[in-house]
Amino acid sequence: MPPHLALLLWFILVVGLFWFDPTKEAKASWALWVPLAWMFFMGSRGPTQWLGNGPGEGGVSASLEEGDPLNRAVYFILFVLSIVILVSRSFSWGNFFARNRALTAFLLFALASVLWSDFPFAAFKKWFRDLGDYSMVLVVLSDRRPLEALCTLFRRLGYLLIPLSVVLIKYFPAIAREYDPYTGAQSLSGATTSKNMLGIVCLVCGIFFFWDSVVRWADRKNGRQKKTILLNGALIWMAVWLLAVCDSATSRMCLIIACVVVLAAHSKTFQRKSRLLLVTVPCVFLLYVLLAFGLGLKGDFAQVVGRDATLSGRTQIWDIVLSQHTNPLLGAGYETFWMGPRLERIWAGGQGHLNESHNAFLEVYLNLGYLGLALVLWFVVAFYRNICRKFRPFSGIGSLALAIWTAFLFHSCTEADFRSGLMWLIFVLAALAVSQVERQTVSETAAPYREQAPAQLRNTFVLSPALPTRRNS
Repeated sequence: MPPHLALLLWFILVVGLFWFDPTKEAKASWALWVPLAWMFFMGSRGPTQWLGNGPGEGGVSASLEEGDPLNRAVYFILFVLSIVILVSRSFSWGNFFARNRALTAFLLFALASVLWSDFPFAAFKKWFRDLGDYSMVLVVLSDRRPLEALCTLFRRLGYLLIPLSVVLIKYFPAIAREYDPYTGAQSLSGATTSKNMLGIVCLVCGIFFFWDSVVRWADRKNGRQKKTILLNGALIWMAVWLLAVCDSATSRMCLIIACVVVLAAHSKTFQRKSRLLLVTVPCVFLLYVLLAFGLGLKGDFAQVVGRDATLSGRTQIWDIVLSQHTNPLLGAGYETFWMGPRLERIWAGGQGHLNESHNAFLEVYLNLGYLGLALVLWFVVAFYRNICRKFRPFSGIGSLALAIWTAFLFHSCTEADFRSGLMWLIFVLAALAVSQVERQTVSETAAPYREQAPAQLRNTFVLSPALPTRRNS
């Protein structure tokens, strides 16, 4: 098939899926196109890269500090549109920050780190840019039907990126393939910028489509639900194929773990004993961390999934970045560790043009020190406590949130997921969504995951372990 014909067929397929989506209950809000565009760029390539104007070999270091004018303009426009949408919905900003102390404390500390960063202006620009992630999350969850909006967003993102990656890999190899400048090894990136990013896209979309199928399975004889399950199955198959060809072992294992969590959460055993699953999941993760990093068995785990004992060079990367001796309490400043002389020394270490440490917890430590890491962990624990507090037995959104929480933590052990990007955006989205929803009876004609919050709660999101959920008067 001619490449451009394949691309045209993809476009027709996407338009058809958007228009004839079997899950569509009512006309979705036009505002969802703003976070969808943001997430599309987060999960694939920036506007400049889609135009084929990425930084040259000598401009990589400078681009990390200065950014790109076109990308900056596009992201700023989307950010302004999100603020306009929130203002038009009379979103209660003060209430939101007061009720989400963990997230608020992290954002304020990240802003304060500008004061001790070696690159204060760059740190502030990155902090301001990353506010867009949170504004997009709020646009989704302040929708009149927040859970339908969330699921529509996930589904549309999958419709865009999964088939597009397949088309680019098969018909546009010059775009979808990359080669290591040192070894010449080929890697497949699809619509993204790297095989790891492609793995994240497949992981996120795979979790959603698998969860959606499990939730709908009881009504599989219904014609509409049957079509949706078959469509989900096709997209899951494409995501699994992409994970196989791009050889993203971390995302592949995390997808398996997340699917097991979803199945367990909806099984009769754990529906009756949900507390058992809520205890098992974090215990398994802590046991993994203890064995892999405390007792030095990470190389053995890596070999089980087909990786070398160095986790594809990650252990050397960790040694190199820790040798830079940043401030252990405060870090180097928000997103500015990978700049200036430090970056040149790391690149001189023979690990290529790195711009992340491939470990989320280490990445936070490097940029924000132990204090920043403590705030992030507070946010993670608050998310989990909301899952435990609100879903016994597990509801649809509860099992999705638990699967995302679990996959995120395991994935973070070998990728810098706490940095701004698709994985962190999805984690924050799930965290705020699970804190918003109250369980209620769902009618047969409603979407299987529709658990709407009362109208009074639409502009209030609770994510603090110290504050109970309550309705506004």
